[in-house]
Amino acid sequence: MTIPTVTTERLTLRAPQLSDFDAYADFRGSDRAAFVGGPNTPGQAWQQLCALTGQWQLRGYGRWMIADKDTDEPLGVTGLHHPLEWPEAEVAWSLFAAGEGRGIAYEAALAVRTYAYETLGWSTVISCVDSKNARSLALAKRLGCTRDGQFTHEVFGTMDVWRHPSREALA
Repeated sequence: MTIPTVTTERLTLRAPQLSDFDAYADFRGSDRAAFVGGPNTPGQAWQQLCALTGQWQLRGYGRWMIADKDTDEPLGVTGLHHPLEWPEAEVAWSLFAAGEGRGIAYEAALAVRTYAYETLGWSTVISCVDSKNARSLALAKRLGCTRDGQFTHEVFGTMDVWRHPSREALA
């Protein structure tokens, strides 16, 4: 399976590469990863980086590395995340420290949603957000999402489900 590449004005959403590991492990080992199951050891980060590529093989969609379009510096992870225990596939995002505060998560999430609707033909998608994650809550609202219930995960606890505007509503 070849992981497609998506480009935006400033970003390249691309397959994770071995050269991304240090930046990814730094993120996973930091408090920035608290809402995604971290902090993690480098070994756990390695397994999670491998899982990013594995979901593409198993589901035909997944998460990309967010890279600066000019320098290829890894800035975070975004894409369509769908663990077995999730209520449905979600637009997910996590930013590394270098990507924070520049509108990168918004730009990347819009590209992911467009990919889900235009390339995969989906009509709806969600994002799952911990109610204590103020930045992600603000981003979900900026993306036009509306709260659509909750679900409880055995590791992450209770999360709010945010429904993105439908494909038709955005047309």
